[in-house]
Amino acid sequence: MRLSDCHNVEDLRQLARRRLPWPVFDYIDGAADDEATKARNTAAFDDVDLVPNVLAGVAQIDTGCTIMGRHSALPLILSPTALQRVFHWQGERAVARAAERFGLWFGISSLATVSIEEIAALVSAPKMFQLYVHKDAGLNASMIARCKAAEFDALALTVDTIVSGKRERCQRSGFTTPPRFTPSAVWSYATRPRWTLDYVLREKFRLPNLDTHVSEGTGKAVSIAEYFNTMLDTAMDWDTAARIRQDWGGTFCLKGVMSAADARRAVEIGADAIMVSNHGGRQLDGSRAPFDQLAEIVDAVGGEIEIICDGGIRRGTHVLKALATGASAASGGRLYLYISTPLPPRGSRGSSAR
Repeated sequence: MRLSDCHNVEDLRQLARRRLPWPVFDYIDGAADDEATKARNTAAFDDVDLVPNVLAGVAQIDTGCTIMGRHSALPLILSPTALQRVFHWQGERAVARAAERFGLWFGISSLATVSIEEIAALVSAPKMFQLYVHKDAGLNASMIARCKAAEFDALALTVDTIVSGKRERCQRSGFTTPPRFTPSAVWSYATRPRWTLDYVLREKFRLPNLDTHVSEGTGKAVSIAEYFNTMLDTAMDWDTAARIRQDWGGTFCLKGVMSAADARRAVEIGADAIMVSNHGGRQLDGSRAPFDQLAEIVDAVGGEIEIICDGGIRRGTHVLKALATGASAASGGRLYLYISTPLPPRGSRGSSAR
């Protein structure tokens, strides 16, 4: 299977499954518990039909819009995702360049594998920084200050991940950051030589937005569950969010809002946008899908705050349905992570699929 054989996100997912070591693929693809919420995030769009009006005259098509004060060529954001150099050696650099090429918003995570400063210097595309609130207050202040200095366009505070979800695929594979070649997975790494050579021979894996403060950013192997459960501040509340908004002073988004009541509180603390999101189904299995909640949230705060539907987006019609329901834009992470897979060596036929 080759990239040219891929015609939709599911095709890209299958290509990623073939080319990535299984612990890495399962980290991207997996979710909490039975993964019912992850499946529902996409299936929710099937419950709504489109009724087109015809003869509208569309000789000139413009899909551009304004999201959080910056122009975007599409009503779509490439959501911030962690550990991108685990999936492809260029990581956040490649995503940033793609976003600039196509005129899109994108984000990087607190757990990014490329620094705030390098991404800011690399592209002028609109960009957000996704903040996890750590117990180390100095680390939180450092990341906010660095984003200010680097002139990031928005800060997205993740509010649904103060503890780790039970990601059973990661428990089975023993996935860590950076990845360890465990006995159960060594064959998978050995039979994906393109990925393995890139990982071993390219620049050392690190988390440069963290490593000035915590050893978990320097190459110390740790599971994502262990990191979240020991490093993140479980005392984070609405006062914390309001204080971070004030400290940041720029465009401020809350990522992980799922109820109309919380959307109303986001308006009250002065947030500019909310991302209606359940973290890709990776936190609380049994949660409703963002699209399921969208109409209720639009009824509650539409027109007062920008509403971004985050999660489950696999097709353009999903974006269209989110917009028709009242969202300002849609966003997703897996949809672009699946394409961030190692290409076979030049001159080889086909792919490294096995």
